[in-house]
Amino acid sequence: MDRRRNPLINSPTGGRVLSAVQLPFFLVRPPAGYGVLTTRGRKSGKARRRCVRVVKRGNRAYLVAIKGPRTAWVKNIQADPHVRLRVRGGLFLGIAREPKDDERQMAMEAYCQLSSRFEYLEYRMWRQERPTPAGIQALHRTWFETGTPLVVELDRS
Repeated sequence: MDRRRNPLINSPTGGRVLSAVQLPFFLVRPPAGYGVLTTRGRKSGKARRRCVRVVKRGNRAYLVAIKGPRTAWVKNIQADPHVRLRVRGGLFLGIAREPKDDERQMAMEAYCQLSSRFEYLEYRMWRQERPTPAGIQALHRTWFETGTPLVVELDRS
């Protein structure tokens, strides 16, 4: 069952507040499977940072805009696909894009794999029942299928 009354996940303002609270911690040491995405504001030109669930595999990183293409950082990426990504293992520059048809399944499999205990806390924000590995993976699969998945081609900065 969804947590329909949780303002941190059901409103754009709540999402910004949650990201702002997590940001200082994620900049120091993001949990495995999470990171800080920096885009360039499409109107302001300023650097915009958001905490995101991101899975790095080789020279690619996979992330999903849960709320879809209307998400501000997706609009920023559409205007300028050059991004910076801070994950465990370092800071990377990259170019974000939507996955091609032939890599969509691989992207979903990478994104839906469990990577840390932090996912159990994340699950409790979205669901009322007790988190299980299968439930967490199902939640991530739902995000991937209903949101806007992105692939970031990485270069070490």
